[in-house]
Amino acid sequence: MKSEEYSVSLSSVVKEQGLTVLRASRDFDTVRVRTADVNRPALQLAGFYDYFDPKRLQLIGRVESTYLRSLGEAERREALERFMRFDICAIILCHGIGDMPMLMEIAEKYDRTVMSTTEDTSTFMADLISMLREAMAPRITMHGVLVEVYGEGLLITGDSGVGKSETALELIKRGHRLIADDAVIIRRISRETLLGTAPELIRYYMELRGIGVINARHIFGVGAVKPETNVDLVVNFELWDDEKAYDRLGLETEYTSILGVRIPQYTIPVRPGRNLAVILELAAMNNRQKKMGYNAAEALAREHDALVDLGKDF
Repeated sequence: MKSEEYSVSLSSVVKEQGLTVLRASRDFDTVRVRTADVNRPALQLAGFYDYFDPKRLQLIGRVESTYLRSLGEAERREALERFMRFDICAIILCHGIGDMPMLMEIAEKYDRTVMSTTEDTSTFMADLISMLREAMAPRITMHGVLVEVYGEGLLITGDSGVGKSETALELIKRGHRLIADDAVIIRRISRETLLGTAPELIRYYMELRGIGVINARHIFGVGAVKPETNVDLVVNFELWDDEKAYDRLGLETEYTSILGVRIPQYTIPVRPGRNLAVILELAAMNNRQKKMGYNAAEALAREHDALVDLGKDF
């Protein structure tokens, strides 16, 4: 994907973070933030500019503002002039810092955006980085259905017509929630976490062969849908093959990789008469148990080995 897809508009940052715009640059409406890293420019204001990235959002907190006020007027002006000559994305004053007329004057001179927040600098920085990382996370669109079952995000994959949407519909009727049908946008929001959602245009719509398109939210209510959820388990549907040996114990966990994140995967053979919704409920509960430290297949194997060691029948 192009790098533009991994950016966020400065106006969106203002809206989501509740910032007050003290001064907007002429290109404010078109500026996009392209890095999730932010910077506190204490070293830069002191004159050290090695490795300085002006494309980062610049946060000025109590340390920076106190340092500037400790300088004489000429030194303060020189420090701010040197800083704002760079093509800075935007400056954010934290703690509701005000009464910095020289900063506003030089921001006007160089056409820089200045914003403010009443939040503590460290708290605001953590929230801002989290928001930017999620907005600019690497992503991929996959064919499948994403549902949340007992708090577990299940990504159902498989060939067209194998029964993914029908199974999701049955899960909705059983009290679980739909996130996406047909196309699932998956973002890697941390080293080990994938977040799935639906494209805005088809959110909460489902396609059922023989019936057509329905809106799950309108038919089943808001409790039957959810805008996004983590992807905890991949379930791949395939038509039953009598020649294939399917796993019956589950001692070896199968994994698949999505955006570099390893996700447990089950392969479920599909044939008439199998209650796939119940099977997926069990898959979700079993995956949840494994994450909590209990594996039924391993427990059975240990009990079997213990009986063999004792020479007992089973």
